[in-house]
Amino acid sequence: MADFENVTKAVVPAAGLGTRFLPATKATPKEMLPIVDKPAIQYVVEEAVSAGLLDVLMVTGRHKRSIEDHFDVAYELEDALRAKGDEERLSQVQELVDLATMHYVRQGEPKGLGHAVLCAKQHVGDEPFACLLGDDLIDPRDPLLKRMIEVRGTYGGSVVALMEVPREQVSLYGCAAIEATEQDDVVRVTDLVEKPPADEAPSNWAVIGRYVIDPAVFEVLENTPPGRGGEIQLTDALRTLASRGPDEGGPVHGVLFRGRRYDTGNKLDYLRTVVQFAAGRDDLAPEFIPWLREFLDQAGS
Repeated sequence: MADFENVTKAVVPAAGLGTRFLPATKATPKEMLPIVDKPAIQYVVEEAVSAGLLDVLMVTGRHKRSIEDHFDVAYELEDALRAKGDEERLSQVQELVDLATMHYVRQGEPKGLGHAVLCAKQHVGDEPFACLLGDDLIDPRDPLLKRMIEVRGTYGGSVVALMEVPREQVSLYGCAAIEATEQDDVVRVTDLVEKPPADEAPSNWAVIGRYVIDPAVFEVLENTPPGRGGEIQLTDALRTLASRGPDEGGPVHGVLFRGRRYDTGNKLDYLRTVVQFAAGRDDLAPEFIPWLREFLDQAGS
């Protein structure tokens, strides 16, 4: 096996305006909307930590201060819980502080995902890093990110997560042209297209919000003009790296993910995710599932 540098840092872009969830996101970051009793962004950080990435950089924007507060010490809250003898909730609050070493940088202008990743350049330096998007939640029973880091260790370059989607949905994603490798769940990415029309997509394999990226991406992003939507697209930069050899930051491989993914990017998928998480909770499911069945029976009558 080749000896490629270990991945130790995670970058989490969280600077979006969350316009799909207005008016709720006028003063509350979309990333802080709860999935039952835990904000979506916490699941993302926990996923990074479970993959061994204890250094997490959050790329935020204006009005996102509550994200920082969530992972910081809350002395008054801890004192109140301690005074009540509520050790369970006190432990939950304290664990957040020690979850990872958190860092924050602001993306001054909403110039796209590629620009958000570029904001991490000074922190990441010359190291490979993982990038996790908050709209996608991956079930902890399916350790996708850990597998992607393993693939990076074997092939070098960058690694994207690919999930097969119906043809009519490919225009919502970046899509990949792929070639098989000797590993069943790993492919070589030969081309990437951001949100193509269904009849122009190179495949049904869509890029979902997990990446392990070679630091060469920063030089590429600095020279990548705005693409679709007038934004600097990470997909365009990875397309450039896909054509390069190992000495120039390439190539790009994909992990074919067939596990459990939850989408929180729009209202309907967000509601589905909340229901799925609630139905999977031992403390909620015994009461929630019967109620849900009864509600659906009444709604359908």
